[in-house]
Amino acid sequence: MRSDRNKALKLRLQGRSYNEIVDLLGVPKSTLSGWFTGLELSSFARERIANRVYSKSVGGLIKRNRLQSKLAEERASKTQTNAKKDIGKLLRRDLFLIGVALYWAKGYKRPKLEKGKVKTHHSVSLTNSDPGLIKLFLRFLREICNVPEDRITADLRIYQHQNGNYLLDFWSKMTEIPYNNFRKMYYGTSISSQHKRPFNILPYGTIQVRVNSTELYHRIMGWIRGMIEN
Repeated sequence: MRSDRNKALKLRLQGRSYNEIVDLLGVPKSTLSGWFTGLELSSFARERIANRVYSKSVGGLIKRNRLQSKLAEERASKTQTNAKKDIGKLLRRDLFLIGVALYWAKGYKRPKLEKGKVKTHHSVSLTNSDPGLIKLFLRFLREICNVPEDRITADLRIYQHQNGNYLLDFWSKMTEIPYNNFRKMYYGTSISSQHKRPFNILPYGTIQVRVNSTELYHRIMGWIRGMIEN
């Protein structure tokens, strides 16, 4: 009997896989297959071989999933980069329509009531947690509605795990609203969430941008009606 065949049989009886024996002895799998025909393996050897096959299978699946995730991220990044170019420079009419649509979707529109009667004065108010959305809405107020800087105020709603000074600094720099135009900051959890949402779902809290102008409120309401009836 060839010495390498004898070694191969011993290794196989120890529960070594074909790949392991090939690596150790350099014998082709086709040769090993012939040598091992009819070979009876112990339960220990069969279990070791089965565990190795399972481990390699799971490892291969994990590696494949990681590769697919990486490729998916690369495709998504490329798609977004190409799509970004489709927007181009926002013209004044674009900003006007975007601002009206944002207020239609996110702004405060319900008439305020006092003792059962609708108040005659209103404010323009929009609350959100998305810095990009807020920045775009402020462009609408400043460039389209010509709102003076001192008329734009803001409130912050933050959560127990967050640093109020850090978020005030973040929002002030991002919005270019001076510190003294932030009227109040308060901690809170919405009734609907009841502490059930992940603590990091709103990393910047929420900001409410407000302009106390009944005339601007009604102009925006009119613009929204114009969109609806167009």
